[in-house]
Amino acid sequence: MSARRLGTVCWGVTGLVAALTAALPATAGTCPASTTCSTTVTFTVTAPDGLTISVPGGPPVNIGSGVPGGQISGPLGSVTVSDQRATLSATWTASVVAATGGFTTGGGTAAETIPNTAVLYWSGTASGTTGSGTFVPGQASAAAAQSLDVSRTAFSKTTGSGSNSATWNPTIVINVPAGAVAGVYTGTVNHSVA
Repeated sequence: MSARRLGTVCWGVTGLVAALTAALPATAGTCPASTTCSTTVTFTVTAPDGLTISVPGGPPVNIGSGVPGGQISGPLGSVTVSDQRATLSATWTASVVAATGGFTTGGGTAAETIPNTAVLYWSGTASGTTGSGTFVPGQASAAAAQSLDVSRTAFSKTTGSGSNSATWNPTIVINVPAGAVAGVYTGTVNHSVA
């Protein structure tokens, strides 16, 4: 083999070794005796479900019966906020309001409508919580009940971090107008959380 071809082969081998060396991962740190040798570790904590609210579903909730000029009240059923965002400041506010149009029977005329100003809500205290922080009822007792003609705070979490949840069983109170007609009245109570 000629010297020229041998030189070409040698240069080719040298280039291949250089390319392989560049592609290899960095070697572990090497430390002398009696010193600390450190390795940085990372990992990710995920928050898959975010912030949600669940309310009683299925058939309509029947809170009982009463007479014109009287009062009807009953539990709505469990409402739960679940906060899986795992944030540093894990605060939220759940709101409640009755749907526009009030509670109606028959054809929904004025005489067949109980307005949302006559529909009251009180959350009561939490029946259960998870996680850390301060959970605050919107209306802790019947004396604090509020009408649902505008959006009200149903429950809130004002301090704390990480995943958490709260469940409460609110009471709906209907002040039946003296002029209300007999019938089964239906309306909608809407909860949301942010």
